[in-house]
Amino acid sequence: MTVKSPICPERIRKVPGQFSWLDQRLVSEHYIDRCTHGAAALYLFLVTVADARGLSYYADHTLCRRLAMDECDLVRYRQQLIDLGLVAYRKPLCQVLAIEADAPRQTGSLQSLEQVFKRIGEGRT
Repeated sequence: MTVKSPICPERIRKVPGQFSWLDQRLVSEHYIDRCTHGAAALYLFLVTVADARGLSYYADHTLCRRLAMDECDLVRYRQQLIDLGLVAYRKPLCQVLAIEADAPRQTGSLQSLEQVFKRIGEGRT
């Protein structure tokens, strides 16, 4: 039997204050805007099958079959969710994370000129 321990115990999800298991900040803080359709489908599946601490241990081949995607796509979509701070992954466990209260907005946010020039210098826009 697989022993499941949270990967990020400090970010165990709780039911949000509003009536929804999916945190409305997925929309209001533009997380969903930064997800591909495949990443959003994977997130929905993981939220649905996760236990009370956000943990699930579906095998990659099962996720691929259930979501009609190949393994390369699954890896790419999972990485998108990791990069957004929505999930943590340590094989064989995936943990759906609580959205951090002070998560920075990356879409439509104001930036100082210093931040803009720094990003240009790093080759990002």
